[in-house]
Amino acid sequence: MLRSHLTDMLIEAGCDEAGRGCLAGPVFAAAVILPRSFSHETLTDSKLLTAKQRNSLRPVIKENAISWAVARVDAPKIDEINILNASILAMHIAIQKLTVIPELLLIDGNRFKPVFGIVHKCIVRGDSIFLSIAAASILAKTYRDEYMQQIHHEFPEYDWHTNKGYPVKKHREAIRKFGLTPYHRLSFRCEAPETNLINNSPAIV
Repeated sequence: MLRSHLTDMLIEAGCDEAGRGCLAGPVFAAAVILPRSFSHETLTDSKLLTAKQRNSLRPVIKENAISWAVARVDAPKIDEINILNASILAMHIAIQKLTVIPELLLIDGNRFKPVFGIVHKCIVRGDSIFLSIAAASILAKTYRDEYMQQIHHEFPEYDWHTNKGYPVKKHREAIRKFGLTPYHRLSFRCEAPETNLINNSPAIV
């Protein structure tokens, strides 16, 4: 069972992102404040759950949270500031959208930048330790998956409804065959040093 909180007194918001390792699509982030009394037997790191489990947990999180918010940063901004900074920016935007101001931010991972003067703590694999971070991971993941399913209809040849923009074989082959879309991150380099995703060059990633 995951922990409900880190401190006894502070209002805590768990924060996590989804889509950091993708070749296409935005990075999404979520921030969630849960009641201290909240518990759930199956709520855990979104990566350990099936799509069906994540989708069933999403309304549970939204209905029980004191406050929650989801934000995204699109591919052009990712190319401008890099994926790490874009992931942090998405978390900042989600935190800003909360209707309750948190006093402590629990951040999944080991990198973050202070925001609004709120104390934060980075926790590696925090989504498998704290309920609020796990909840944020589920919201970020399900909202991003939903978005990728929508834009799949614009460019069905890339199979985003199943690969969600990650560099699986079919996605890499589609890039090689059809080139890039406005949703692709041009700053992501390919395995071969002479080719990359910049300037619409043919890519083998």
